[in-house]
Amino acid sequence: MDKILVIQTASLGDVILATPLLEKLHFLYPNASIDFLLKKGNESLFSSHPYLHDLLIWDKSKDKYKHLILLLKKIRHKKYDLIINLQRFTTTGFITAFSNANTTIGFNKNPFSIFFTKSVEHKIGIKYNGIHEVDRNMELLAHLTCNQIFRVKLYPSGKDLVNVIQYKKVKFICIAPASLWKTKQFPAVRWIEFLKDIDKDLFVYFLGSKNDILLCDEIILKSGHENSLNLAGKLSMLESTALMQDAFMNYVNDSSPLHLASATNARVTAVFCSTIPEFGFGPLSDDAVVVDIKENLDCRPCGLHGYNKCPKNHFKCAYNIDINQLKLRLNNG
Repeated sequence: MDKILVIQTASLGDVILATPLLEKLHFLYPNASIDFLLKKGNESLFSSHPYLHDLLIWDKSKDKYKHLILLLKKIRHKKYDLIINLQRFTTTGFITAFSNANTTIGFNKNPFSIFFTKSVEHKIGIKYNGIHEVDRNMELLAHLTCNQIFRVKLYPSGKDLVNVIQYKKVKFICIAPASLWKTKQFPAVRWIEFLKDIDKDLFVYFLGSKNDILLCDEIILKSGHENSLNLAGKLSMLESTALMQDAFMNYVNDSSPLHLASATNARVTAVFCSTIPEFGFGPLSDDAVVVDIKENLDCRPCGLHGYNKCPKNHFKCAYNIDINQLKLRLNNG
């Protein structure tokens, strides 16, 4: 294998969970040139990745299909020996099927999978004993057996590490309170409740994108926790990862910061509201705990990805979570 392409153009979390494949491919083929196709906006995650040769960027924001055709031409020109497609969408299936690669592998739920060299059953849901997304992806390479264990992994650069050193001079925790889907997001009022009841001398760093600045400001203001700092929109994703790595605890939702924590084996407490870990997107750090509602709700889970609002208009899966579960993680070290 001289030239390999991995395709994952979905969300940030999905891209992070694809990294064990990069680790395994490099282990098996250390001299191969490994490329990664991902959507525009996620490329900064791999700015210092040691095993990647080239990043192929698909800009979906404008002239989506024009860019798709240009990508296909580039991929055909590269003449890959192997393409692994982690997605079930028609567009990436089209690229894979018409790539002219020697070998193509993907999931059988992709509409173009009949044209792949090898298709693998896509297993998701409780009936599959909660198989993790990483293990689902690894099934695509199951025929390439080896005894090595490959973890989710990102590589912050030396510059990323230096840029966050100033925040590590005190004992601190990180909170990433936002999520793309509102029913995955622990409500601001609950984060406020949590902050009001923790040690006032503990430093709290809030993480997120520019879109999360106002949410973080609201939580800080209403909680009255003076040793809080809003870093949303101020740190890159790799800088956030470098900071989370040394946090006393990281508090996250079922969202991409959860997987950033996993990528450096950082301590993490993950709050699951409408979704459940059995879908396969739970934390993978050695010191990881899932916090969720302990009573059975007939409506939970309400969907694989969540919604913009609770379909039942009560959001009990979030509001009824015992806040002591979060505090216990601080008290237990």
